[in-house]
Amino acid sequence: MIAIRGAITVKEDTKEEIYKATSDLLKSIIEKNSLNTDDIISIFFTCTRDLKSAYPAVAARSLGITNAGLMCFNEMYVEGSLTRCIRVLINANKVISQKEVKHIYMEGAVVLRPDLTSLN
Repeated sequence: MIAIRGAITVKEDTKEEIYKATSDLLKSIIEKNSLNTDDIISIFFTCTRDLKSAYPAVAARSLGITNAGLMCFNEMYVEGSLTRCIRVLINANKVISQKEVKHIYMEGAVVLRPDLTSLN
């Protein structure tokens, strides 16, 4: 089993923006890590407190991720931290080492892990 991290920001708090950003992030993670949706065991989503219009898990279901456990949480608030950010942690059945995993950070979220974004 592997754990894959990722994050993306949205320009505004709307259902459409949250669904599109989440979908874009998940598609990129799936592609870069050569996953099938059936490989995905669970996905944990967190959103910063300024995102209230939609659950990111809805976007995952629309991509056909229907057998995995999905949970949405509020991201811990830290003063001065990145805003309008959706983060994911995906647990998947894949026979590779954890160091081979491609973690994906997109849009404004690249500032969270510049050490990883330069590798993708």
